[in-house]
Amino acid sequence: MHVSSIGVEKLKSTPSVATQKMLALMLLILQGSITVTGSIVRITGSGLGCNTWPNCHEGSLVPVAGAAPALHQAIEFGNRLITFVIVFFAAAVFVAVYKAQRRKEILIHAGLQILGIIVQAVIGGISVHLDLRWWVVALHFLPSMLLIWLAAILYLRIQEPDDAQPHRIYSKGLRSLAALFALGIALVLITGTMVTGAGVHSGDKAVGPETRLQVDIAWMAHIHAWIMYGFFVVLVLLVAGLMVKPVPRPVRSTGWILIGIIIVQIIVGVTQFRLGVPRWTIPVHIALCSFIVTYSSFLWAQGYSRGKVSDPTTTTGSTTTTLD
Repeated sequence: MHVSSIGVEKLKSTPSVATQKMLALMLLILQGSITVTGSIVRITGSGLGCNTWPNCHEGSLVPVAGAAPALHQAIEFGNRLITFVIVFFAAAVFVAVYKAQRRKEILIHAGLQILGIIVQAVIGGISVHLDLRWWVVALHFLPSMLLIWLAAILYLRIQEPDDAQPHRIYSKGLRSLAALFALGIALVLITGTMVTGAGVHSGDKAVGPETRLQVDIAWMAHIHAWIMYGFFVVLVLLVAGLMVKPVPRPVRSTGWILIGIIIVQIIVGVTQFRLGVPRWTIPVHIALCSFIVTYSSFLWAQGYSRGKVSDPTTTTGSTTTTLD
């Protein structure tokens, strides 16, 4: 194939699959990390360290001495700043895959990250204006988990060649289990936010009991736990199915890693409940939650595949690259 000098320069300036993958991985890590820093905001009571939005305080974009405890302002403002880092990497991923002329599926996932971050920022601002009412805090957390799920899919899809045909990895029975598994994780996350809403850590001392979910926390925690156990059983059945079916080894490995993480999460959750939800356990619980959502997304996305890119220095992973 004849490639003009202009074409060569275009290839050099177009991000390779390896670069796209690195950017997508950074985005995935940051999407998970901000859920942990958000939990630190909550357990330190820093939720209203910046008491308005988009400014930190009325008339000021940055913290103001004496407007709130300095530590609370630093923690809340620092959490907000991480959003800008995430926006940068989301934009970088989108520009990279657009410039590489990746397939439509990848472009849509990259665009959803930017759109989702904007929506999340608005919901975060609403939660501040509504004094951290439990239901709006829950609405702020759940889209974060969705963004992690989608970022994980984006990370996997970038590594697949655009010119390959997708093929099913899971049988019909395994696809049904995977769908039930996805429903299970959604219910676990929803009931988890309700446990938080009824719990002792409201996010700020100024938040009164009238803004909390008025249910018995022990009752809510048990519902959450039993849904988690059911979700875990479905996962075990799915992984068992993967062991007897001719599926790629990485898919099985994902299932076993997920089982291990969930066992640790169950231990942490039970410990939390028995010890009265000590502050230090919450960031650990949220971090594990982010890992669970990430690997759950991997397991779901691996249900069909285009294979792996053989040459990560190419721009689309295709075996042949045509330059205009």
